[in-house]
Amino acid sequence: MTARLTLNEKRLVRQAHFIQSKADTIAVVKNDGYNHGLERVYRTFYEGGIRAFSTTVLSEAIQLRKWNSDIFILLLDPNTEFQLIREYDITLTVSSFDYYEKYKDELKGITIQLVFRNDLNRLGFDHLDDMKQILDDKDLNVNGIWTHFASADDFGVDRYQKEKEKWQTVIKGLRAYLPRLKYIHAQNSASFLRDGPLPHHTHIRGGVILYGARPYYEGLDASLAEQVVSIEANVIELTSVEGGQTIGYSADYKLEKDAKIAVCDIGYGNGLLKARKNFPVLINGKAYPIRSIMMSHILIEADNNVEIGDSVILYNDALRFDWFANQGIGPFSQQMASLNKQTFELTIIK
Repeated sequence: MTARLTLNEKRLVRQAHFIQSKADTIAVVKNDGYNHGLERVYRTFYEGGIRAFSTTVLSEAIQLRKWNSDIFILLLDPNTEFQLIREYDITLTVSSFDYYEKYKDELKGITIQLVFRNDLNRLGFDHLDDMKQILDDKDLNVNGIWTHFASADDFGVDRYQKEKEKWQTVIKGLRAYLPRLKYIHAQNSASFLRDGPLPHHTHIRGGVILYGARPYYEGLDASLAEQVVSIEANVIELTSVEGGQTIGYSADYKLEKDAKIAVCDIGYGNGLLKARKNFPVLINGKAYPIRSIMMSHILIEADNNVEIGDSVILYNDALRFDWFANQGIGPFSQQMASLNKQTFELTIIK
């Protein structure tokens, strides 16, 4: 028997249409479309009405252009493959004044955007005057500015508010340039759901919400995000173990009482995060805890209602990626990116 992964393309289309209907959206499709498949998410998001896409990898940007000559494509990371970027009409992010000074001749004929660093401290400008100098460079075609909020899904602290204030200071400082910029974007899924579209912005950058996961859990109804992926496996053996004994490698878990252990044919080799230990799966509609996670197996503390051959639900509409994220298992992007799709029997709902 093989673990099964079901991916619902209809839900991808609906999510794209729902978000695009609220605000013009640049879909983030990096890392093979959050491991859903780049072609699949491009096609379904396009069907849902999205006409702008972004990624961190030039090869993905080029592939998007080969599929469609009219869509907007933003390369979120700096790059020096200028001829390819020019040939495939990719909009390039300029990430620092040093980068601009080194490559300003090569940037001629390429559409660019400037990124403000903000509190993520990953990429970007941190001086407004440097951004103005590039915007004043008559030899360059700048069509947008953007930033990325590091704390939009953090509550109970003022980090997000401070990030917004810093960015609004940039917006105000560049107000004379804004009318000529076609793309002004900062908001990820969390920021957009918290605040709606921010003033003077043309687009949001949709990530996790497009893939059917809430960017934060409290206060958001599940109907906002239809989970796209479900995963199930199988009970392949049942083992009776006395209380006080241990199960798993290196005495991974000690049983408090006599138990029936269900052996299931999925593990971290399939991409299941080891942090799922002690969290539930569903068997015949009842929740049972995972007690040990191995490469090809998990051991579940079950009962006499479980039989060999029963299906074991790891993810579905009741066991959501965003609920596990809220429990500290890892963000949706990490849970999804870890999945080793070639180890699953894959079913696509079209």
